[in-house]
Amino acid sequence: MGLFTSPAKVYKPAAEVDLGPGSDEFYISPNVKAPRDAGLLVKIFVWILEMPIIGTMVLYILKKDNLINKLVSDADIPEPPLFTATHSWEDIPEQNVSLTKPDLSPAERVQEAVSCCLPARLESTLAAAGLNKRWTIRDFHDAYQSGETTPVEVAKRFLAAVKECSGGPSDRKNMAFFISYDPDDILQQAEQSTLRYKQVPLSAMDGVLVAVKDEIDCLPYPTTGGTRWLGSARRCVADAACVAQLRACGAVLAGKANMHELGAGTSGINPHHGSTRNPYNAGKIAGGSSSGSAAVVCAGLCPVALGVDGGGSVRMPAALCGVVGFKPTAGRLSNDGVLPLNWTVGMPGILAGTVEDALIAYSAIVDQSQPSYLRPELNLPLLNSTPSISNVKLAKSAKWFNDSAEDIRSCCDKALQMLNAHYGWQTVEVTIPEIEEMRLAHYVTIGSECSTSLAKYLDTLKRSEIGWDARVALSVYGSFSSRAYLNSQRLRNRQMYFHKEIFKTADVIVSPMTGVTAYTLQDDALQTGELDYINGAALVRYSIAGNFLGLPAITVMEACTKSHRKPAVFYDLLKKD
Repeated sequence: MGLFTSPAKVYKPAAEVDLGPGSDEFYISPNVKAPRDAGLLVKIFVWILEMPIIGTMVLYILKKDNLINKLVSDADIPEPPLFTATHSWEDIPEQNVSLTKPDLSPAERVQEAVSCCLPARLESTLAAAGLNKRWTIRDFHDAYQSGETTPVEVAKRFLAAVKECSGGPSDRKNMAFFISYDPDDILQQAEQSTLRYKQVPLSAMDGVLVAVKDEIDCLPYPTTGGTRWLGSARRCVADAACVAQLRACGAVLAGKANMHELGAGTSGINPHHGSTRNPYNAGKIAGGSSSGSAAVVCAGLCPVALGVDGGGSVRMPAALCGVVGFKPTAGRLSNDGVLPLNWTVGMPGILAGTVEDALIAYSAIVDQSQPSYLRPELNLPLLNSTPSISNVKLAKSAKWFNDSAEDIRSCCDKALQMLNAHYGWQTVEVTIPEIEEMRLAHYVTIGSECSTSLAKYLDTLKRSEIGWDARVALSVYGSFSSRAYLNSQRLRNRQMYFHKEIFKTADVIVSPMTGVTAYTLQDDALQTGELDYINGAALVRYSIAGNFLGLPAITVMEACTKSHRKPAVFYDLLKKD
């Protein structure tokens, strides 16, 4: 312990921590003091970090300033480490669910979800509420079955739309939604689907366009992880498990969606493939790292897209782009064919325009490959059920919940009031302790796993092949000690205990999805990336527990909003306007 360093934290046993609303546990708002830097400043910072002696000293100061040493590495923690966030199946009675038959194919599960779980069409409800209409999977399926249009016609409209917003000097033509897409392959898939509709389609997803984050294997494309080098260093030889299931349902795989380089950021700024812009305002970020997946759904190009969520990377861009982002329970979706950037915290996730489309996509890609005696039952929610689920208790940790911008906090409070007024759902005040400690432990975990996974490539790779902001992230990741990693897993164990205790008194933990709204893209960041730790910490503030503890998590638009305006960049692929 250095002469001028403050003492490390000594944690009391988790069982002695008060989780009630009057708890005296101290809430630490992220102590992030780094300026928002871009352009030349990013380059200078990287040069300093990569200097053999000075860089090591700077990294030590950065970690100390961000409390990693005090709260994680040097801390005295009584609990043993918990290395994985898996959950044992508990046979708890659930309301308003349909038990899915075992051993159904992906297409059969989709059909069961559509026939048993979905409500009547939403058009009249949406129109009455003044909400922007997004075409759903069922809308496309019905249009194909009726002969109103075909998968080929929709695919052609899709390709024309992507071409229109890809490239050129104006914001409208610089959206950077995709890293790669193959028109011939997309049209070939659509032609096969069109032929099936003349006989019998495979499922309701037959002919439906689905984008795939470029962190997930999908033939015939390389998987770049948002880089220029990884696609050739690691060859894609087969579809990822979740992609193969979608293909078995007849979905048209629409290409590889853009992402933040190596998933190492929250903005979606990518110096190699372009920075994905927010369809609501092309001058603002779409969020990351599943930036392209969120943006293509927002823009109406696909009703569903796949992302990967290691620290809110599906849910956070979904929130910034006004769509649904769903990360299921750890183990529910297969990681086979997903870049192994974060083994114990990351997994595929779903971005969709509506909750019903998230349900349909989930029914298609849920992992049922394990023997029946090892996997939990698959219960799909009955969205068509009347009345709705009763006696739901919503846990709210006030200091954490309120640590967001005023407009976000106000909107989320109104949403809770509306849920109480309409459904009688009660808000239960609790305290979730050690939120900042959990964020730092997650950061050490995801960073250590990422640098370890990539080590065999990075040892021989020229640093110039990596974007400037990703180089900063990798430098920090590689500096974490084994002690820091092990202590992070001890903090994971504590948080698992806290959350399980809270779930004894509540059904759901509620919070905003992000602490800030989408911020403006800076021109000088487009070629280098940016170091914006203040906004980055605010964007992931509410997402960490879902990954660190393997809990299911979803972000949805607040129902209290009177209207949802149409994105500035939006395409109607069914041409019904």
